[in-house]
Amino acid sequence: MNVLNATNVIYAGDWMTVPDVMTLTGASQARVRTWLSDREIIGTRRGPNGALMVPAAFLTGEGPLKSLRGTISVLSDSGLSDEQILQWLGEPDDTLPVGTPIGALQAGHKAEIRRRAQETAF
Repeated sequence: MNVLNATNVIYAGDWMTVPDVMTLTGASQARVRTWLSDREIIGTRRGPNGALMVPAAFLTGEGPLKSLRGTISVLSDSGLSDEQILQWLGEPDDTLPVGTPIGALQAGHKAEIRRRAQETAF
């Protein structure tokens, strides 16, 4: 896999700051920080102020996308850094019906994406 900067894979309009996540989900700052520390979502520092930002595709109005945490764990256990995980999840894939692994997770194709994530270990 080519290691690209995650900002090149999941585009600028698709990122949310912690306050944006709080507004979308109605969660407190402490709750959002817990999601980050528990790796239910991951993010990266971006922009001129280096603010921690999370891809909007990782969230619903209720909180983190349910199928994301396990996928992050599998990819992390395979040795991928957070930047590489962000890249992997947002990288276009013509073999997926929705175009990207994160799109497939949003569409409910958790088993297929987890299988592919496990293959990255080999």
